[in-house]
Amino acid sequence: MAKDTNQVDLKIKARGVDVFYGDLHAIKNVDVDIQDHAVTAFIGPSGCGKSTFLRCLNRMNDTIDICRVTGDITLDGVDIYDPSIDPVQLRAQVGMVFQKPNPFPKSIYDNVAYGPRIHGLTSSKSELDGLVEWALTRAGLWKEVSDRLDKPGTGLSGGQQQRLCIARAIAVQPTVILMDEPCSALDPIATAIIEELIDDLRSKFSIVIVTHSMQQAARVSQKTAFFHLGDLVEFGDTEEIFTSPKDQRTQNYITGRIG
Repeated sequence: MAKDTNQVDLKIKARGVDVFYGDLHAIKNVDVDIQDHAVTAFIGPSGCGKSTFLRCLNRMNDTIDICRVTGDITLDGVDIYDPSIDPVQLRAQVGMVFQKPNPFPKSIYDNVAYGPRIHGLTSSKSELDGLVEWALTRAGLWKEVSDRLDKPGTGLSGGQQQRLCIARAIAVQPTVILMDEPCSALDPIATAIIEELIDDLRSKFSIVIVTHSMQQAARVSQKTAFFHLGDLVEFGDTEEIFTSPKDQRTQNYITGRIG
């Protein structure tokens, strides 16, 4: 399929996206551009559709029987809903980190090595060792776990488990990382470490983060999308959204009048 080369810094382009759960119209006619090497935050009240839309970007909604997605979403100009696209391969390219840390019941090493093994990314043990070290280093965890890689990932603290999940996501060399409220189960210190990590990772990846914390969105993102009742109300530069929003609903949410 031909790639859209009009905008080189555009990673994901969504146009006219609607999501239905049976008869429920959960997402209504959403247009969003996700830039490369930037953090895009989705904010809005609980149940507004931000996580539902996030899951459209790597076809996680495919796993819900009653869910139907319409519209166009392209990754590097390629339609991700084209029948020729393998969702498993897509999810290797568009990794995901969930709200609650969910390490596999395996060793720290095997948590990170799992994806590269099943996708055949390395051809030798030493190559795999190097990739595991690289991913754990990028996730800011290597120094803490390098002497206990054979220990269970589930034995780490909550913040360390979330960084392990980030290492697991980046080990398969994705181009985009989706994060669904990655800090909501963490304490303030662990949250600060993850936020610093997000800022560091955007040099290599495009990052989309759903957050219930407006302060977090303001700290980590360059672009912000405000969702309300399934509508994308406003999308633009983070600083502009927070200091001079164009829509009264955005203003009301940011000042605490709704949500």
